[in-house]
Amino acid sequence: MRFKVSSFLSYEVFATTTFIFNIQVAQSASQVIISESLAITPEIKYEEFVLQNSTTRFIKMVVAQGTNFTLSYEAEVDVLYEIIAPEHLPQSVSIIDLENETLPYISPSRYCESDKLLDFAHELFGHLPNEFTKVKAINEWVFKTIAYKAGTSDSNRSACDVLNLKEGVCKDFAHLAIALCRALDIPARYFTGYAYALNPPDFHACFEAYVGGKWLFFDPTKLSIANGLVKIANGKDTSEVAVASFFGEVNCNYMKVDCNPVSTDFLPFDKEKNTAVSYG
Repeated sequence: MRFKVSSFLSYEVFATTTFIFNIQVAQSASQVIISESLAITPEIKYEEFVLQNSTTRFIKMVVAQGTNFTLSYEAEVDVLYEIIAPEHLPQSVSIIDLENETLPYISPSRYCESDKLLDFAHELFGHLPNEFTKVKAINEWVFKTIAYKAGTSDSNRSACDVLNLKEGVCKDFAHLAIALCRALDIPARYFTGYAYALNPPDFHACFEAYVGGKWLFFDPTKLSIANGLVKIANGKDTSEVAVASFFGEVNCNYMKVDCNPVSTDFLPFDKEKNTAVSYG
């Protein structure tokens, strides 16, 4: 399925500031970029970079005090996903047999303190028969337990904070679900992307769990559609793949994000259907 995505960000800079942005879509075997463009107005020198053993693309730049600037990104992307009947998923993969690049996603991280939730996770979900059932139950439990409240979160809120406060935004839902999966020794990773029909329009955070040798997509907010996403990045949590990080004094005074299918025959999946989706 082909999508057109775009993002437009506007900033006021009150003191000379270093920015790091992560808004460009991922290029992978399951996601092919047909075309893309990035424009900064007024023109500001920037550098694009990737981290070691990663394909996530970042841009960094220094913006002088007193500058007002906009950043505009557009891309057309072919997204290939696999639909899997849960009953056809292979048996669970033991930790010793996990691929080396998957191993970091079973450990606690800055915003996903799975080590503090071991007893809690096992009490609620440890009795369930298999990993897919456990992740599905975690996704549903977070959706029913945590209230989605725009504007209630900040950069310090972790999974344990969300559990105590019982409210948050999409990144908070993802962090809590990831932490609960890892507490059950199920690898889980943070997923950021552009999402079709998201209300209100914004960048979206979800998660993927490694079940039966495949990374499967889940959204505990249930705001997105499983076949309507374009991936930006994966990470242990938002600390690794934040959409925008800045070191200085700034204000983001406008943001607009869009994601729309190019094909007119696009049919959104039923959000309640028991279907597993892998973005590779």
